[in-house]
Amino acid sequence: MPTETSSETIEPRIEYGEAEKEKQGCPECGSGKFERDQAKGETYCLNCGSLVDENKVDSSREYRVFDSDSKKKERVGSTITYTRADKGMNTKIGENNELNKLSGEKRGQYYRMKKWDRRSDSRQDSVQKGLSILDRLTYELNLPQSVKEEAGRLYEKSIEEDLIKGKEREAAVAALIYLVARNHEVPRTQKEISKAAKVKKRKMNKTYRSLARDLDLKIRPANPENFISRYAADLGLSGGTEAEARKIVKEAREKALTSGKNPSSIAAGGLYIGSILKDEKITQRDVAEVTEVTQTTVRKTYRQLAENLGLEEDIEEVKN
Repeated sequence: MPTETSSETIEPRIEYGEAEKEKQGCPECGSGKFERDQAKGETYCLNCGSLVDENKVDSSREYRVFDSDSKKKERVGSTITYTRADKGMNTKIGENNELNKLSGEKRGQYYRMKKWDRRSDSRQDSVQKGLSILDRLTYELNLPQSVKEEAGRLYEKSIEEDLIKGKEREAAVAALIYLVARNHEVPRTQKEISKAAKVKKRKMNKTYRSLARDLDLKIRPANPENFISRYAADLGLSGGTEAEARKIVKEAREKALTSGKNPSSIAAGGLYIGSILKDEKITQRDVAEVTEVTQTTVRKTYRQLAENLGLEEDIEEVKN
């Protein structure tokens, strides 16, 4: 018979129903009453005392919280993330007071491992500086976590392949953010990213093209439609005007009228035409301020779109 264990280490007794007796019953007597000793990892039959199971892995949740941002108690540690230099799995090789337990050969191996661990920490410090900039920029630009994770992964890869050498760290991070945001169809312009990073737009543009080439990344064409919702909300336009502007920009893109043009300019022209057709009073200056292009660009783009899409008569009819 098993020895008695403390109440703290024993789970409550479980009585299985008739349907479960065939599957969970004791192999000796068929009883469905068991008691588990958590300390030993053993389960006993309460009827005959037979050892039913031992060394069973406890897959239930542990009462621990590994992440300060999470309120959920989990069995495992925090998730792997590229937004931290150690990917959220930082480990340290033991302290020197443990060397007394090792042989001379093992002690030498220990020092070699510690040496490489320090070198790894040095590389992680370099990565962490870039990730700190990434964290600040993604917060200021209100970018989603998916963009932050991918930009962090590409930055670490760039460090490993020695692609950042000779480049300004802020420009490199800003360039990767722009590249990832563009490929994820998150509407952010070079101008606002370079402004947030406090680097010149020309330098960021050069860095982004260089990193895209070295990392062998395909750059998707910027889609002006992605900017419509954001600019329409900032201008306080109605859903009808936004839908009309989206329709205009989509038609212009299908007719290749947007090729080689600033997506913000196309979005600005589409929104201005949409506001006229839906009889919403906004000025070219308002559109220019929100889209960060000049009034001349707004006027020129809207006229080109109206002419090429055959909307001149509709615009004149609404105005009159």
